[in-house]
Amino acid sequence: MINRLSKSKLKLLILTLLLFLQPFFAVAQNDTDISFFPNKSIEFIDLLVTVVLITVASIVVLLLKLISNTNKTANDQTEHKKSKFKEYISNLNASEIEVIKRKRIKSNNGLSLAILGLLYLVPQIIFAQTGPAKREDIFSEPGIVITLVLIFIPLFFALIYLVSKVTTSFRNYNNFQKLKEAEAFAAFISDDENMPSDSELEEIKQKSAYEVVPNEISAGKASHDSKGLLKNITSETNYRFFATKRPPIKRPKIDPALTKLVLWFLGTAVFWLFVGSSVGEYVGIKFIVPDADTYSWLSIGRLRAVHTNLVFWAWATIGIMGLGYYIVPMVSNAPLNSIKNGWTALICVNFAMFVGAITIMAGINNGGGEYREIIWPIMAIWAVGLLLTVINFIKTIAKRTTTEIYISNWFIVASYIFILIVAFIAYIPMGQDGIGETIVQGYYMHQAVGMWFMFSMLGVLYYLLPQQLNKPIYSYSLGVLAFWSQILFYTVIGTHHFVFSALPWWLQTVAIVGSVGMLIPVVAGTTNYLMTLRGSWSKVSNSYSLPFFFVGIIYYFTGSFQGTAEAFRSTNLIWHFTDFTIAHSHITMYGIITFLLFGGIYAIVPRLTGKEPPQLGVGAHFWLALIGLQFYTIPLMIGGTLKGLMWAEGAPFIDSVVMMGPYWLWRAIGGTLMWLSHIVLVYNMYKMMQPTVDVDVKQKAFEIINQNLETNLAEPKI
Repeated sequence: MINRLSKSKLKLLILTLLLFLQPFFAVAQNDTDISFFPNKSIEFIDLLVTVVLITVASIVVLLLKLISNTNKTANDQTEHKKSKFKEYISNLNASEIEVIKRKRIKSNNGLSLAILGLLYLVPQIIFAQTGPAKREDIFSEPGIVITLVLIFIPLFFALIYLVSKVTTSFRNYNNFQKLKEAEAFAAFISDDENMPSDSELEEIKQKSAYEVVPNEISAGKASHDSKGLLKNITSETNYRFFATKRPPIKRPKIDPALTKLVLWFLGTAVFWLFVGSSVGEYVGIKFIVPDADTYSWLSIGRLRAVHTNLVFWAWATIGIMGLGYYIVPMVSNAPLNSIKNGWTALICVNFAMFVGAITIMAGINNGGGEYREIIWPIMAIWAVGLLLTVINFIKTIAKRTTTEIYISNWFIVASYIFILIVAFIAYIPMGQDGIGETIVQGYYMHQAVGMWFMFSMLGVLYYLLPQQLNKPIYSYSLGVLAFWSQILFYTVIGTHHFVFSALPWWLQTVAIVGSVGMLIPVVAGTTNYLMTLRGSWSKVSNSYSLPFFFVGIIYYFTGSFQGTAEAFRSTNLIWHFTDFTIAHSHITMYGIITFLLFGGIYAIVPRLTGKEPPQLGVGAHFWLALIGLQFYTIPLMIGGTLKGLMWAEGAPFIDSVVMMGPYWLWRAIGGTLMWLSHIVLVYNMYKMMQPTVDVDVKQKAFEIINQNLETNLAEPKI
């Protein structure tokens, strides 16, 4: 790219970049009075400037790309046009040769300097005063920081919009140039002087149709490398740094109406993931900057509830529903019973979550019920969406053309039945006075995770994992064992969150025993999945979805074992009510459920749209999410353990809060990486659902020739 730039432009660009960076080096300083925690102010100016730098760098890259591609297009038009046309001719296929024969029968830069100058002035304006940073500086005041952030947000999105518009304009210009080239090639090959002769066309046709017969080159003799010259022979080619992903196998097209419904479910789910995780990102920041704002709508207590409800009942629920609408008709080998009910369910769930988030922020909530802060009239609309869906699925399964009901449908339908029962019990007021409410809370909280999210996603995995590996599940019997044993044990473990509470001792013991019993379905399921992967490990690196599935399987095993370990009284005494529980919940809901949802999206959407996601985009999404999860959970587990030990030693509570400062900082860093991965996912979804159209010059040229031939044939002869 740089080689195509003139030396003068390159020198000018380097000089301007150095001038742009000079003020930042000039104002570099160390301020020992500023710290992250506690009772100190964070300078957000550096953060804002960093983001501006990244944005400016992106614009510079776009400018370089624009200059490079413009020069390339100009060179192609002026110097290589005829050679390219001849190359097109030499690569004609049989159908294009027939078109030529039919045709033969019938014929018998000052704007860039201004931008660079502006880039030079930007840092000079930002750092017009470079005095040492002090606590009493105006930029240390929370109100000023918040004002700058609010000003910067629309500017940042405006820059993103500008970049997208420039990229789109350049793509349209490039396609326009290709269309002109196609027209020129059509005119070139239509000229008698340039049109190949019949003998040349036949020769090209024979070359294109030629296939090497086995052992033809060796004259039937077996190949033998007696000198050992050929080593590590492979027919596969890979990028140097990135493994080439295997494109999705072309499948018979499903009902376009069902395709649209599934894509809307998955698209809205990704939208809620971005919104919910953005709220969670802000909550994580407020742990280290508690005075970032003073608005009641943005208090941690309300935003935390918005975050959990959106990622639970919006992102994960709607994503699971979307995957179910694809899988249930597929494994039943029957059309979906009612597309209309599917759309009604989609509207109900999305409407409930939108209104629910607003009411929580406004202070209208269900009190202290964790994960059930949304008031019951709104959640009733949400439940109607799930009820319509499970009825739809049951009627679809009833119309199946297969004899048996595949294990995926067992898990999926059972999960809907459980969540509707659990939600009903959680919201009815009967028996929820005093300790009864605590028992119901434990039941509701754990059944929602284990018998809704986990149960349904295990069913999804029983279909998508064999599909992506193109092999059957290892053991159907292990799947049945995992199904019934999870129903037996998971439904009694909710109260292990309230060990040493006023709950009856026997009820606590039953929950602990049930937690240990959960090892049976976990080991059975993990063994089934890993044995299905056995012998196909090479496919993991070549797949978009399998890496996400593999991480989800590993976390399913480790996270579930961790939950069993937390249930014992000795460990519960240390870990309960600490940040260790926060880490565990993210290991299960993010490491298992969300990663499996990511894999399901990358497995299904390309099959529905016929378009693959950007390879680097999927890689960035995977590693940002995985590394962010490690940065989030590991420090919280360490800090949570230390906090529990401090409490056991009788240390003042505020000391444990101060001690958690660095761990909360890591939590914010990890959460930011996870949030960035969600932005990449949004981009990948856009590329899969709204793909760009690249013009094939040769194909377009022959379309023009065919249109001209058909037009001439349709004209009345005199």
